[in-house]
Amino acid sequence: MSSNPVAETVASLMPRAKAELAELVAFKSVADFDQFPRSESEGAANWIADALRSEGFEDVALLDTPDGTQSVYGYLPGPEGAKTVLLYAHYDVQPPLDEAAWTTPPFELVERDGRWYGRGSADCKGGVVMHLLALRALKANGGVPVHVKVIVEGSEEQGTGGLERYAEAHPELLTADTIVIGDAGNFRAGLPTVTATLRGMTLVRVQVDTLEGNLHSGQFGGAAPDALAALIRVLDSLRAKDGSTTVDGLAADSSWDGLQYEEQAFREDAKVLDGVELIGSGTVADRVWARPAVTVLGIDCPPVVGATPSVQAGARALISLRVPPGFDAVEATKLLQAHIEAHTPWGARVSTEPIGQGQAFRADTSSPAYASMAEAMAVAYPGQEMQSAGMGGSIPLCNTLASLYPDTEILLIGLSEPEAQIHAVNESVSPDELERLSVAEALFLRNYAAS
Repeated sequence: MSSNPVAETVASLMPRAKAELAELVAFKSVADFDQFPRSESEGAANWIADALRSEGFEDVALLDTPDGTQSVYGYLPGPEGAKTVLLYAHYDVQPPLDEAAWTTPPFELVERDGRWYGRGSADCKGGVVMHLLALRALKANGGVPVHVKVIVEGSEEQGTGGLERYAEAHPELLTADTIVIGDAGNFRAGLPTVTATLRGMTLVRVQVDTLEGNLHSGQFGGAAPDALAALIRVLDSLRAKDGSTTVDGLAADSSWDGLQYEEQAFREDAKVLDGVELIGSGTVADRVWARPAVTVLGIDCPPVVGATPSVQAGARALISLRVPPGFDAVEATKLLQAHIEAHTPWGARVSTEPIGQGQAFRADTSSPAYASMAEAMAVAYPGQEMQSAGMGGSIPLCNTLASLYPDTEILLIGLSEPEAQIHAVNESVSPDELERLSVAEALFLRNYAAS
């Protein structure tokens, strides 16, 4: 990185950043309070509130959102007449999955092979630290030239919409000229990238029932309708032979005309086993950024260990449907429910329950804020030009903010490049990416203030 005072300040702050990220990662802040104590999320929220106060933020508050979680808000006043920038991140994290599969404890930040490992290190507690680093670097080099609002969400990973509904009820709170969402990532480590599109998401729980109770498979199997088998038929109907998503009435032929994702690079990023084919048709970018994608997240049925020779009376599943820009998530949910009901065999009783939903998002990359970010990234990543890519994941708040503030520019950056393995075991963050993106964000705020 070329030498400049902001970059030098950020570099000097990296040991502190590592220590702070370690403190944040230690909170088991999964916003599913049936699995993890509410006190862990509250601890993370209070840590962030204290950090904002120590940086001079005013009006710091823990916002009780309608889904029972807390978001953290703070306001840092800038020069009179300056623009206002809202910085977003989230402190809730995905569950660690199989803790035994982690090389090091998931809620302990551990440095290994040049990366920092721990749940939330990249998604998105690292984003909180990135915002702090950028602001500290500016304060040490002439001051923060804009008004800054910070909002750190407490339930983004659950998709339960607490902050979206709070923002809709308090639209004045998050008003800004530009919003920087720190929950995306570079297309590749070392390649500065803004995210131009996000797929939306819907979550549907499916219950299939066929019998009053389980039956002996020897005595009744072959004629008694098996609820688990019926559910399997339903789930199989959601994919074509090549693995493409097939929901009746939902188009799945859109194409992506921007930055492409080479198939071999995708195989390596996804760690696809040798000899196993990718699913779907079209380019990889078409499949992961421009088309719907269904995933079975879980099935409730007897585990193999301890299973008895029984015809199952009931079974259920949780289904995720990613919805690309141009598709309405509400309508997609209705189509998914109708598909499930239409494809349930043998007259089995089926019920569907939507439990989470978020709209897709498309940014205006021709806006002035993007020019300021491109200039900043060129300095933070010497010799590299800013790229625009899609992201298959969802950040439901983006569409809410775009609807509430149609004149506000929204940029998406972050630490979740492919090597980070967010949502998987052994999640990690590159300290080099944290350093460069903190520099880029600081320079962006300076550029944008002068634009």
